[in-house]
Amino acid sequence: MTAEMSIASVIAAEIGCQLKQVIAAVELVDNGDTIPFIARYRKEVTGGLDDIQLRKLDERLIYLRDFSKRRDAVKKAIEAQGKLTKDIALRLDKATTKAELEDINAPFRIKVKTRAQKAIDNGLLPLADAILAHPAHDPNTMARSYISEKIEDVKAALIGVRDILSERFSLHPDTAAKIRPVVKKSARLKAQVISGKDAEGQKFADYFDHTESWAKAPGHRVLAMLRGEEAGYLSFDIDIEDDAVSFSKSAIVNDNKVPRGNAFLDTVVDWTWKQKYAKRLVSEMTSEIRERAEQEAIDIFVTNLKALLMTAPAGMKTTMGLDPGIRTGVKVAIVDATGKLLDTSTVYPYAPRNDVRGTLVELGSLIKKHGVELVAIGNGTGSRETDALMAELLTNIDGKKPTKVVVSEAGASVYSASAFASREFPDLDVSLRGAVSIARRLQDPLAELVKIDPKAIGVGQYQHDVDQSRLAKALAGAVEDVVNSVGVDVNTASPALLSYVAGVGPSLAESIVHYRDTNGIFKKRSELKSVPRLGARAFSQCAGFLRVIGGKEPLDASGVHPETYKIAKKIVADCGRDLREIMGDDNSLKDVNPENFISGDFGIPTIKDIIAELRKPGRDPRPEFKTATFKDGVNEISDLQPGMRLEGTVTNVAAFGAFVDVGVHQDGLVHISQLADSFVSDASKIVKAGQVVRVVVTSVDVKAKRIGLSMKSAPEIGDPVRGGRAAPRPQEKSPSSPKGTSNLKGKGNGMGQLGEALAQALRK
Repeated sequence: MTAEMSIASVIAAEIGCQLKQVIAAVELVDNGDTIPFIARYRKEVTGGLDDIQLRKLDERLIYLRDFSKRRDAVKKAIEAQGKLTKDIALRLDKATTKAELEDINAPFRIKVKTRAQKAIDNGLLPLADAILAHPAHDPNTMARSYISEKIEDVKAALIGVRDILSERFSLHPDTAAKIRPVVKKSARLKAQVISGKDAEGQKFADYFDHTESWAKAPGHRVLAMLRGEEAGYLSFDIDIEDDAVSFSKSAIVNDNKVPRGNAFLDTVVDWTWKQKYAKRLVSEMTSEIRERAEQEAIDIFVTNLKALLMTAPAGMKTTMGLDPGIRTGVKVAIVDATGKLLDTSTVYPYAPRNDVRGTLVELGSLIKKHGVELVAIGNGTGSRETDALMAELLTNIDGKKPTKVVVSEAGASVYSASAFASREFPDLDVSLRGAVSIARRLQDPLAELVKIDPKAIGVGQYQHDVDQSRLAKALAGAVEDVVNSVGVDVNTASPALLSYVAGVGPSLAESIVHYRDTNGIFKKRSELKSVPRLGARAFSQCAGFLRVIGGKEPLDASGVHPETYKIAKKIVADCGRDLREIMGDDNSLKDVNPENFISGDFGIPTIKDIIAELRKPGRDPRPEFKTATFKDGVNEISDLQPGMRLEGTVTNVAAFGAFVDVGVHQDGLVHISQLADSFVSDASKIVKAGQVVRVVVTSVDVKAKRIGLSMKSAPEIGDPVRGGRAAPRPQEKSPSSPKGTSNLKGKGNGMGQLGEALAQALRK
């Protein structure tokens, strides 16, 4: 079996498909086809592998090819020494991990001068062989004859022998592979607080005296312990159980045929285990568990990011974005249905100005002036106060009122200071750009969030503790998959959104926008071929994912690829109806037999996709828009009481549960054991980022800022705070007070006096 066939076999087993599917997919990947293109338009070739399988295939293909190169390099190095036997070559071919490869290579690796080599140079090799050959003899007596100018005494001689033998024992090609699985199975992770760091390291208190199985430790706990170690608060180690130690020492003895009953040789075996094997295995296991934990964290981040990007858009309506702030004021931006900025303002309803009247009049006027249909309120500091203020304002608006929604503002500040935002709004203050982003992400979360580095969106688990290049690649793939799944309007999309379309990238995205700005909107997909540097190859990859709405060719508004337009038109012609008439008619084409239209390389899967697109052209796979309704009067963590039933939005999903925003500036945790009445092994299968859920408050710790939530039908309710009930929320200050924020529902807030002034403003 060739190396490539071997690699394909491994991948097929890992992703759960047939060997021929992997071989076909690898050929497409090597040909430069993108994952979204292969998943969507090459189903016949790959047997229907989806984007998740293809991403895994691509990742493993790179790793296994690198592994194959390393194996070839090891073979050549051993062969160059004239020591490559059939047995060694076979062992190398069977190796499946880098650790196994290095086990085999260890005896042949050219080394720097080791302690063992120095002992050999000092003439101690015959003594080492003699002690092994005559275990009944006294090693001390045998060593006396080796004392010389280089060996000052018996102790030095025996230390040299120990170094020679321990190195020899450690290089046996079978021992490490034999003891590794036994050691891993019983190994324990151990974390302890460093003396004197108790107070500083309270955030790691759960790990001050913690042990658990190495093999079963969940990634989030591993990364937490490693972070505690790196911060200087915890010691982190891997303990090997006594039974595994005994097994390992026996393996060293048996593999090297070490005579038993000799005290000196027993100490050599002990030394070999501790210095050669235990240290190496602990190092290996530390690296392996870190990598395992990082992969788990990356997988969770990818799942959360995809869910967030697939959040339902509220629709292209005129939207007011509010970026709440206390002392710095609430930043206001209004964008039209296409996301174009119409107006900006800053209002100061909170301390120190407490200008509630002016704020309401200003916001009311802007709503009236621009016909605002949606109000997006960022969920940061001042969010609930701003939400309450807007609720009061809307009660004074006659007729149809805007819909207000609290949205995540994660990453808005990153966007505001980015080069992309500077190009979009060169003359707009950085603080106001955030309000624009908040407004737009309500209209279409995907179109706006792609402008932000995925790592800044904040739906990861220990994201800063993982390999950043691996994380960046995985997240970029996730964004690419979602963007191409939804499709992109080529005439309205930003360069950021276009850059994630299969086959496009940042440079071509800028070229497309520049061409569009210079020549006007695209009227047909085929016009993309006129964009500089967008050749036939790039067009083939991107065309099916770019939509031209209302253009000359009706199929350009669908996900039908131009390479299959003839098939699509033949299907329509056989129905005897006009293409524009049939597209979008969900009842049409129900009786069409796909087998009648098989053509060349395009079989049943493609024909079915074409029919589905004709019935619902450009269908958006995202769900219907829905938003959580926060409970009135629950604005701070101190307002929460155990037993409260609330509605909230899932902000993040981790291996141990889900975080939910219930409108108190601090997300609550629904532990994985509280997600459902039945057992849950994977939180992401129950909830997704952006999902609206109903929860019950089970515990509140105001001081620690911890909120326990449950989604069970009848959860157990715990004490609100460890050691006592939560303190009642203090009465907030009135607008005239120099400190605090306005209690918009309390007495003395001036709201009753504003009705006429506000009504007059809205009538203007």
